[in-house]
Amino acid sequence: MFKRLHVLVVLCFTTFQFIGQENVFKIYDAKGKKSSFAKMSKTSLNQDVVFFGELHNNPIAHWMEVEIAKFLLEEKKVTFGAEMFESNDQVHLDAFMKGEINVETFDSLAGIWSNFKTDYLPLVDLAISSKSKFIASNIPRKYASQVFKKGIESLDSLPAEDKKWIAPLPIDFDITVGCYAKMMEMMPGGHGGENFPKAQAIKDATMAHFIAQNMNIGEDHVFYHINGSFHSDNKEGIIWYLEKYKPGIRVMNISVVVQEDIHKLEKEHFGVADFIIVVDSDLTTSY
Repeated sequence: MFKRLHVLVVLCFTTFQFIGQENVFKIYDAKGKKSSFAKMSKTSLNQDVVFFGELHNNPIAHWMEVEIAKFLLEEKKVTFGAEMFESNDQVHLDAFMKGEINVETFDSLAGIWSNFKTDYLPLVDLAISSKSKFIASNIPRKYASQVFKKGIESLDSLPAEDKKWIAPLPIDFDITVGCYAKMMEMMPGGHGGENFPKAQAIKDATMAHFIAQNMNIGEDHVFYHINGSFHSDNKEGIIWYLEKYKPGIRVMNISVVVQEDIHKLEKEHFGVADFIIVVDSDLTTSY
């Protein structure tokens, strides 16, 4: 309990520091027009799913994730989800949230991210205090690694018990989708072929699958998902798959980017998300 209180005290102190320094970050809309937290949070209320695309080591991103969660909880019933927890660890996440295991046991059972206590525990605590569900949405990493090494077809031979942790197979895959085409360009000489973007796609499809399974479409509900920005930028990745599973849903995405000058959104970031949080590149990262 003391550890959680300590984390929240540090987070609150950091929040006051950020509020007092207007030049640390700015918020823009998709067209590059200056926006605000009030506008961004108000817009989030009219969605079925809100995606927060973070930079994993960015303190502004983690602070803002919590602030948006608090705002949503004041107005809606929220189901949380996150890339940081793998689907087969749902039972361990549930046990942790019920107080049946402590953070050390949770770590030994689930292999949680090293920055869990500082960056994701506050979100889990919000879910606990609001009696909200928290969905472990990501594919077990060993299966994504298997796709990269052996191809996506190798998943077909998995036992049925293992397949329940993955999006229904076969998944649709389109190499022309921007995020996957970009990944192909990142591999020198096309090394690894399409297995590299397909390993990303199986993560995206699985997260979309578990969001679709656990979301409640209605004016009083919202699903709030935390993931690396690459998984939801340009409404590709997870969102591309989610719109296949749930056509017509209302989706909003947020992305965090870093710039040397935060007073004008750089053109490369236009349209990457409905709202873009631009953080000063001089800001210290959390790891």
